Amino acid sequence: MQVSANALIKHLSSSPSPVVVIVGDEPLAKAECLDSVRQYGRKLGAEERTSLLVERQFNWQSVTQFNQHLSLFSSYRILEIHIPSGKPGLDGAKMLAEIATQPVSDTLTIITLPALERDSKNSAWYATLLTHALVVELKEMNVQQLPGWIQQRLALQQQTADESSLIFMAQQVEGNMLAAHQEIQKLALLYPVGHVSAEQIKASVFNVARFDAFQLGEAILQGDSERTVRILQGLQEEGEQAVAVMNPLIWLIRPLLRVKQAEAQGESIQSALSSARLFGDRQALIKQGAQRLSLRQLEAALQKLSEIDRMAKGVMQGDAWLEISRLCFGLARIKSRTR
Repeated sequence: MQVSANALIKHLSSSPSPVVVIVGDEPLAKAECLDSVRQYGRKLGAEERTSLLVERQFNWQSVTQFNQHLSLFSSYRILEIHIPSGKPGLDGAKMLAEIATQPVSDTLTIITLPALERDSKNSAWYATLLTHALVVELKEMNVQQLPGWIQQRLALQQQTADESSLIFMAQQVEGNMLAAHQEIQKLALLYPVGHVSAEQIKASVFNVARFDAFQLGEAILQGDSERTVRILQGLQEEGEQAVAVMNPLIWLIRPLLRVKQAEAQGESIQSALSSARLFGDRQALIKQGAQRLSLRQLEAALQKLSEIDRMAKGVMQGDAWLEISRLCFGLARIKSRTR
């Protein structure tokens, strides 16, 4: 069964489950969810916790051995199985299915996985977990959702802030929930309960954004010119090399160009996306870009990136960073086309 992170503990209280699966990459949400399940296990009497990290050459028999041995210290225990790759392998797939369908009576088993790729989501072992275990899929929070989340967290410490201050904090952490959480906790230490002014927030919050070129590509395809400029400035201030910024942009524009070429030949955009093996969030992002940018614009952008590459390597005269900034801002500010 699948539940949201917010409903997890309430569901466990009414319908206990011996196997809980946490799926997702967001570090704060994952840590809080894991801590909540551990607390639930301790309330059931668990005084012993064993954590297993599944890496290459991991021996899944160690899970069998754990399940066959009785606890020396308590009648109930917690077993955590962390699979950072999201790929348990053949032996692991069998073991996970067995854990879900035949849980050990004296054990709360917690399985953690990253955000899964399409093949893993469609696998038999994951389908078994969805059917027999309690699965929590953590959702990534975008920049637009973050002000509301910050407001909720401030309320938990009996503080409030105006809308512009909430947006300011969200922009400063650039979607990083863990950084936002740290800044919110800092406000609780610095100021009493009640309303926190914009001046107090600006004095407390420093720019903890950590930008990367993939965020830049996302902002460009979404047509968010303000965020594009902010990320470009952040990358430059952090000393990022022009080539390191340019390559991820090429990796993003090339599949988008293939989709537009297929579309120009009469293929539907959904079929073109599938043919290019674009799925999930990346498919949605490419689709946004395809609705805004024309085939000609994408061909010109790829040609420009080739020129910038030569500038960055000293083969051609010009300021690589200046040209990247012009190109990115130009692509981001193109309005959606009527189709």
